[in-house]
Amino acid sequence: MHRTLTAAGEIFPLHTPFRISRGVRTAAQVVIVAIAQDGVTGRGECVPYPRYGENAESTILAIEAIRGAIEQGAGRQELLELMPAGAARNAVDCALWDLELRLSGSDIATALNLEKPLRPIVTAMTVSLDAPDHMAAAAAALADAPLLKVKVDRSDPAEQIKAVRAAAPKPKMIVDPNESWTIAEVRDLQGLLTDLRVDLLEQPLPADDDDDLIGFRSAIPIAGDEAVHVASDLDTLPDGYGVVNIKLDKTGGLTAALELAEAARARGLGVMTGCMICSSLSIAPAWAIAAQSSFVDLDGPLWLAEDRDGGVSAANGIMSPPKPGFWGGI
Repeated sequence: MHRTLTAAGEIFPLHTPFRISRGVRTAAQVVIVAIAQDGVTGRGECVPYPRYGENAESTILAIEAIRGAIEQGAGRQELLELMPAGAARNAVDCALWDLELRLSGSDIATALNLEKPLRPIVTAMTVSLDAPDHMAAAAAALADAPLLKVKVDRSDPAEQIKAVRAAAPKPKMIVDPNESWTIAEVRDLQGLLTDLRVDLLEQPLPADDDDDLIGFRSAIPIAGDEAVHVASDLDTLPDGYGVVNIKLDKTGGLTAALELAEAARARGLGVMTGCMICSSLSIAPAWAIAAQSSFVDLDGPLWLAEDRDGGVSAANGIMSPPKPGFWGGI
C-alpha cells in the first residue's frame, strides 16, 4: 500500500452576503484533503470556523501534523485518537470514508444500511439577518419552501420573526439567534414564538450560559448547536435542550457524527443535521446523518456563486443528492 495525503485551502465567493449575529460573510473559506492510494483518491472538505479558534492555516497545519500516520495506513478509528474533534479531523475522516468506499466498490448507503437510492431531502432555506423589511423580501421569495431558518440577533428579534412569518405564512420555521440571547429574552419571547408557529429555537444562549437552561421548559423545542460537538458533550447537556444539531465540522467527521446521532437518540433527543457555508463536498457525507434527521439545514452550497461540478441541486427547499461518483459512491 502506498498512500499520499495533500491538504489545501480554497475560497468560494458567495452570490449574496450571509449575515448572522456574529458578523457577515462574503466567501466560504474551505480546506480540502485528498488521500490517494492504489490509483484511487478520496476527498474530504472542512470549513474552519473562527468561533472555535480555527482558520485555514491552523487547519492545514493540524492536518500536516498527522499526514505521516495517515500515509502509513492509519484509518478512521485511529484518527479519532490522533486528532481532536474539529474541522481538520472532519476533512481527513471524510476523505478516508471516500477512499474506503471507492477502493471497495461500495457506497455510503450500503455501508450504513440507508435507503437506496438516496432520496431528495427537505432542507431549511436560510433567511439571513438583515433589516426586517429586507428579511421579509427574502422570505417572500422562499414562501413555497417547506422549511425556513431565520437568522436573528437581540436587536429586534420579534420584528424580524414577524416580518418573515408575514411574508411566508406556510413554511415550518427554525429561529437561530446564534448565541445572542439571554435566558430572560428566551422566556419573554415564548409567547411570540408560539403565536408565529416557530417549530425550533436553535442555540439561543451562548454555550457558556447553558446552565440557565437547566430545568427550563420551553414552549417549543430548543436545539443545541455550539453547545454540542461530540457524544461525550451529552453527559453535561442541560435538560432544556430537546434536539441536537450535528455538524461534521464540529464532530470532526462522519465517524464521530454517527456516534453522536446514535447517542442522542438513545437519550430521547431529536437529531438535526446542519452545516457551515460550504461546497457540496461538505454536504455529501452529511447526507448520511440528514437521511435520518427530524430537521435538516444543508443549504450551505446554495449560497455559493458557483459550487463544485456534480454537487447537490435544490428547488424550493427540496435538495437532491450529488451526482454519481461525486463522493462516497453516491
